[in-house]
Amino acid sequence: MAHASGPEPHALDRPWRVWASIAVSAVALAGVLLGVLIIPVVQGRSDGIDAYTAICRALGILPGSPARGQVSDRTPPTPVSQVVWTPALLQILADARPERGLAKAQEVCVACHGEQGVSASPEYPHLAGQSGAAIYKQLNDYRTGSRTNQLMTDIAKALDEATLADVAAYYAAQPKRNPNPATLADSPPEIVRVPFANDESPPLPSSPTLCRRPQRFATRPDPCALPRRQRRGQNQLIVRW
Repeated sequence: MAHASGPEPHALDRPWRVWASIAVSAVALAGVLLGVLIIPVVQGRSDGIDAYTAICRALGILPGSPARGQVSDRTPPTPVSQVVWTPALLQILADARPERGLAKAQEVCVACHGEQGVSASPEYPHLAGQSGAAIYKQLNDYRTGSRTNQLMTDIAKALDEATLADVAAYYAAQPKRNPNPATLADSPPEIVRVPFANDESPPLPSSPTLCRRPQRFATRPDPCALPRRQRRGQNQLIVRW
């Protein structure tokens, strides 16, 4: 007698597989509808973008964000710098003469950068002691439009390559100066005399107002290590300062 066999094991979980596939497909379809259709169309409409453009941007077919308009840039593409260090250009830099550059600098540069390359205003960079090739490159970038500045562009376009090299050579030959114009003035005689005063008096005891704050006077002469006369003058200068 044949025994009646029950349903096969894989047939028992077949409904669960169907429902699970349906759920996964529904979630995926909802994500596509939200991410590609509904959200791009709603956000694009607030910025004046039509539905077709918003959907194409969401799919990556068109550039730009589907939520905002694409900013149009009509500036012609230019390289960062058009300076090419060819042997001819290196020869121009080698033949540059600072004396010729001085005459041109006095004519068009000293008002902003100073005669010796130290500008009186923080708006303009110091040029004294910088590399001549670097100065030439910046001037040439203004001349060709790779850098933009209304004042510098007009000045650089009026000069040829040899003149740019002369100006660069002149400022490169100037000695480097303190970059802070406020500290370029000569120090008062009292401050100069204090560290070099010849006084063999024994040092005074530590001052409670000056020696208990070493971090405050870390960049100045140590008043606690000075002899008596130097200590007295140093204390007066620090109180005055």
